[in-house]
Amino acid sequence: MTFEDHVREALDRLPPRLSAALKNVAVVVEEQDPDDPDLFGLWQSHEYLPDKITIFRRPLVRAFPDPEDLEEEIRITVLHELAHYFGIDEDRLDELGYS
Repeated sequence: MTFEDHVREALDRLPPRLSAALKNVAVVVEEQDPDDPDLFGLWQSHEYLPDKITIFRRPLVRAFPDPEDLEEEIRITVLHELAHYFGIDEDRLDELGYS
């Protein structure tokens, strides 16, 4: 399974109510963030553009060389960024175990 497949699977496994609530958001995979090469994911919201969630391949692959660990961390990263989309801040994510 490719990295993109794991991201797609994390999205496909969302509960139906959560999936239905995703409006005007793009989820993309990029190699790494140019400003923070260790960043796993990023949620961006712009006034006149769709929201964008980016999952960064290189830092995740570097940090999680075991395929099973990588798959799990991709899932966690997708959920972490989706939580930001839904307005959940870092403190609450820490409480929930998604830091």
